[in-house]
Amino acid sequence: SSSSRIFLLLSLVLAAVDAQLISLNAMYGSLQSPNFPEPYPRETELRWNISVPDGFQVQLYFSHFELEPSYLCEYDYVKVEAEGEVLALFCGSEDTDTEEVPSQQVISSPRSSLSLLFSSDFSNEERYAGFVAHYSAVDVDECRDRSDEDLLCDHFCHNYIGGYYCSCRYGYLLHSDNRTCRVECSDSVFRERSGVLSSADYPAAYPKSSDCVYRIEVEPGFKLRLEFDPSFDVEDHPDVSCPYDYVKVQAGSRSFGPFCGDKSPGVIQTDSNLVQVFFHSDNSGENLGWRLTYTSVGSRCPVPESPENSLLNPVQSEYSFKEHILVTCKPGYRLLKCLGWWMSSV
Repeated sequence: SSSSRIFLLLSLVLAAVDAQLISLNAMYGSLQSPNFPEPYPRETELRWNISVPDGFQVQLYFSHFELEPSYLCEYDYVKVEAEGEVLALFCGSEDTDTEEVPSQQVISSPRSSLSLLFSSDFSNEERYAGFVAHYSAVDVDECRDRSDEDLLCDHFCHNYIGGYYCSCRYGYLLHSDNRTCRVECSDSVFRERSGVLSSADYPAAYPKSSDCVYRIEVEPGFKLRLEFDPSFDVEDHPDVSCPYDYVKVQAGSRSFGPFCGDKSPGVIQTDSNLVQVFFHSDNSGENLGWRLTYTSVGSRCPVPESPENSLLNPVQSEYSFKEHILVTCKPGYRLLKCLGWWMSSV
């Protein structure tokens, strides 16, 4: 009937008005059902929101618990929640197949807040006393029990009461995000005619959030040849060309790359005596990096003609920049210098 609908609506409005919210922000404290140790009132809904500082979690336990029992806690109950998830639902005074009491259980929040809801229905015929609960803020060890994929710090994690901080191994710098360890790798200049260079820590995973520039400078007249090892592992993307990490080579006006993925660039003949190798890494990934060997070859020189009455040593089909030739005379002749070349005379 219309009158019963009005009565039901009025009851819901009154219940909503009677619902209470209590906020608790201390580092520890206690809470109890209304009127404890006297029986709690009927048709009551009361919520406690407990918050502690970041870096702590809330631990809650009950020293007394006695509520009306019901199938699946349909009548009176205590519900413990955090971040929209129900951590526990309690009712009754002893465990059954359909009811659970807290007993000596300690409930911990995932983060720094927790909510406890107490609800009683329209009856409390056996006059149940209710509950007493205690809470405290407990330091969270952010550095403990984390998988490699979920590490807070690249190298070292240090926990303190209420927080944590990161540090790096010797030779690394802490990034501005205060967790990533990067390297300073833009001061290296290689001037030997041959050598090896690689990503930092190769063949272990290379540092994140780094921009490296390796410069190879040999004398004019030489041309650099780069050869990457077959083992090449740089973070890539299946659909976009090298959006994350990459290797690039700049040789004069010529560019090679970017290179990423697991396919080695192989041999790069630069035709230049000045080469820069750029390596960029973003803030994620655990790839193993790369290594290359470089060599330099002198520019080809015209094959010299042997002067009259002379011998050249060594005799080769071709000569390169910076190679030396020894010119000697046949017996009975001596060596003279004339117009930039050698001639022999008696």
